[in-house]
Amino acid sequence: MSRSNKMFGDNAFNLLKDLQRSSQTIPAFDDDGVRQVLEEIKAIFEENVAQASNYNSSGDRSLWPLLNYRHAALQRNKRCLLAYLYERMQRIKAMRWEFGPIIPSDIKPALCEPEVQFFNNYSKSLAAYMRSVGDGQGIDLTGNLRPPKSLYIEVRCVENYGKFELDDGEVVHLRKNSQHYLPRAQVEPLVRQGILQHIT
Repeated sequence: MSRSNKMFGDNAFNLLKDLQRSSQTIPAFDDDGVRQVLEEIKAIFEENVAQASNYNSSGDRSLWPLLNYRHAALQRNKRCLLAYLYERMQRIKAMRWEFGPIIPSDIKPALCEPEVQFFNNYSKSLAAYMRSVGDGQGIDLTGNLRPPKSLYIEVRCVENYGKFELDDGEVVHLRKNSQHYLPRAQVEPLVRQGILQHIT
């Protein structure tokens, strides 16, 4: 067996290992790694097609083990690549629930264009569903991901935000390093965006 046959699947497996090891919310999309896996899949497929045509013409059954080995390597590469893309998709969905409908500016460069489109489409679908439930008034399902212990929380403003109007009409000026005691349901999106910090 050639050296290249022993290396089948390494690139695809490394994609998954790097994604799992990452401490970031979502690491940068590994365009080169995905391209290498796709090129390997194409090369394996072309080798198998050539060998299969040799088998059809010669009937040499000694080619079967190599054909089966390559086919198994091809399937493994496909499974690893799909697992990589699926895990990224799950993390993108979790980002929508955690950060809201806008991709944070520090995470956006890590996503490829189709992932940004997926995030936007998922966000629109979730928003449409939330508007459709609750007797036509809608329900914000992203508001309380965990049951609240109190209805009001103390927050510190991390950056200058300006005026913030509460549901009762009161206007609060959110200036950097100012502290406020505000309704949890109304300020939770700002906490998730990093504008406010929950003081415990």
